[in-house]
Amino acid sequence: MDPTLAEMGNHLSDAMKILESGKLESEQGKERRKLSWKDFPGPLQGDGQDVVSILQLVQNLMHGDDDQQGHRRMQYVGEQGHMALLGHSLAAYISVLERERLRKLTTRILSDTTLWLCRLFRYENGSAYYHEDDREGLVKMCRLAINTHYEDYATEGFTLLSSKHPVIYQSAACRPGLGQHLCSQLGLPLSSLCIVPCNTMFGSLHQMDVALLDKLIRDDRESGKLPLLLIANAGTPGAGHTDKLSRLKELCVQYNMWLHVEGVNLATLVLGQVSSTVTAATKCDSITLTPGPWLGLPAVPAVTLYRHEDPALSLAAGLTSSQPVEKLRALPLWLSLQYLGHDGILQRIKHASQLSQQLLEHLKTLASIKTSVEDELNSPVVVFRFSQDNSAPSSGGSVEGYLAGERDILDALNRWLGEQLAQQVPLSGVDVVELEDEGTCVRFSPLMTAAALGTQENDVAALVEKLGEMIPVLSCTLRFRQDFKDEVLQQASLSYIEDQSWPGLGGVRYEARTTDLDEDKRQYRVERINSDLLKKLMELDTDLYFSDGPEFCEEKNCIFIGMATEDLDVAELVETIVSIGRDIEESGKLFENMTEVVRRGIQEAEQQLQKANEEKLMEEGVLRQIPLVGSVLNWFSPVQASVKGRTFNLAEGCLDSTEPVYSVKAQMIKEASLDSPKSVTKRFPGQKLFRRHGAGSDSVSDTSSVSQLEESFRETAEVPQEHHVHIVAEMALSDQRVPEGQETESVDTLR
Repeated sequence: MDPTLAEMGNHLSDAMKILESGKLESEQGKERRKLSWKDFPGPLQGDGQDVVSILQLVQNLMHGDDDQQGHRRMQYVGEQGHMALLGHSLAAYISVLERERLRKLTTRILSDTTLWLCRLFRYENGSAYYHEDDREGLVKMCRLAINTHYEDYATEGFTLLSSKHPVIYQSAACRPGLGQHLCSQLGLPLSSLCIVPCNTMFGSLHQMDVALLDKLIRDDRESGKLPLLLIANAGTPGAGHTDKLSRLKELCVQYNMWLHVEGVNLATLVLGQVSSTVTAATKCDSITLTPGPWLGLPAVPAVTLYRHEDPALSLAAGLTSSQPVEKLRALPLWLSLQYLGHDGILQRIKHASQLSQQLLEHLKTLASIKTSVEDELNSPVVVFRFSQDNSAPSSGGSVEGYLAGERDILDALNRWLGEQLAQQVPLSGVDVVELEDEGTCVRFSPLMTAAALGTQENDVAALVEKLGEMIPVLSCTLRFRQDFKDEVLQQASLSYIEDQSWPGLGGVRYEARTTDLDEDKRQYRVERINSDLLKKLMELDTDLYFSDGPEFCEEKNCIFIGMATEDLDVAELVETIVSIGRDIEESGKLFENMTEVVRRGIQEAEQQLQKANEEKLMEEGVLRQIPLVGSVLNWFSPVQASVKGRTFNLAEGCLDSTEPVYSVKAQMIKEASLDSPKSVTKRFPGQKLFRRHGAGSDSVSDTSSVSQLEESFRETAEVPQEHHVHIVAEMALSDQRVPEGQETESVDTLR
């Protein structure tokens, strides 16, 4: 074996270990590089850096922010991934060979890879074009079609297109921006792009309407245009449905058009049993494959297989190149396919298809979940959506109120569902997709994610388990939305915020009751009250989620409540919001008027003190005010005068007498009134706020409460009798005012 190749493999292995180790550069190394900086950047100084130092720098750049932003899981890179990475290193090494040897080697690599792919995907007598951007192959196919239909295009250029405008047809279900990208790369106006709607009456809602396409082509031909190319899908980007490729191929043959097919379902062509709709793609003029995500191969190119008999036109379209370096794009794929072998490739595609089927079988057993799949028996892409089941029994709430905006509300809930599933089961690879007819859905496409993430059957089981836990939460939230709105509208101090894009109960705003302020001051007070109210609500011991709303919400100074559970007490929730908001508003008024209140209190205190001095002078007489005479009179006839103090009540802004303070009975009554809450809600042990007792799993049953009370009495009865007598005796000795007989009465009571 060539020592250079062996050393390259070892270097790659060592480099991957360093990059995947997660060890950052030491502080000593950073300080040494920092002190060496002068006129040139540190890495360029001196004799350069060694390989380990450079790889360490790359590793720091890759993982340096993990401590601040949390650890992000990287794509799983297996042995087949290392082969793909090695291919890029080998491509650089092979490019320095002598020209003739390089030509032979690149020709062998290109021909082998093309042959293997054509055999794997049943595309006979095909050629291959390897490209980094998965849209570039389609651009080349359009150039090839233009050169085929316009014979003098190579010499005349775009002047030929003015006499007969080319038209490119694509389905409305194609990936967004694809047609615009084609027109931009080809220099064609957007009028050359024709969007074909999908079926609206029969068949799948994501399949191209063939009858309407036929009519559009005939209309364009009658108007002097040239139907050039049709883009079809074998697995739409959203729902994974396949167009009627056989019928579309007949139309393209009839009107002499080029038919190009792309989509994730093309990966199933390697399986033994393939649906006839996907098999029809092997008869089309060109197909684009993305083996990288299908097989878990990083940094491998996409491949466009095509059939054309004129090599000169292929060269004019840029599909072939005389540069050997261009042919080395296939090297990573050439190495990876050999490493996996036919069995390895088949096993990965089959495993992904089985994961989809496993999830689909479980989803059929879940209520309120609707699926959108093309084939119930074999669908590589599973799209599902939560939909309220009105027939399901419920313990509260109503469903009539959300019918007007049901679509938007369900979209928000399904968006929340997809985000939660992706966060809690990251290895499942689910994501959120927006479909024109169904709305917001959750998509599971293991052909695009399973190989990279390493998804297994237990991950699908975990996904189904989490989904089963979230369905009751979604149903309860949907039912309680209208109840929450009704409760809020009954409160004069609350305003209901209608935001159907919020996944939760809804939003409220506490409105200040003061009307004598101008608009700016009123808005400032509302903002401050709702800000403090949100902080108070977030500090409560509850499972509810409180937020200031979506990032781009039009309404300001609002409080949004998140998802609800079955045992939620909506009335208690609204009452608590009103109560806390009222307390914040009253305390705010106190601080705003503090200056005026204190000033008036000081003036009133001065007046009362002056009046008290005058009354004292009239009561004691003038003689008692003379120093020596007053002392003699006070000695013979003391004055029985009581001290009358004053207290300043900040809440009411007035002066009160201190006589109730020195009254024991009044003091006890006042403390009792202060300790008693305004509204007492009976709550059981372990029961959180806003939960109805007995409706949820966290509530404590009445039977368990009674049993706990009986156990406490039983423990009290087991205390020895002598211990009770000793306690009562000590209590009697500690209080001299205890009347006779009370000790005996207390002992009898305890007994």
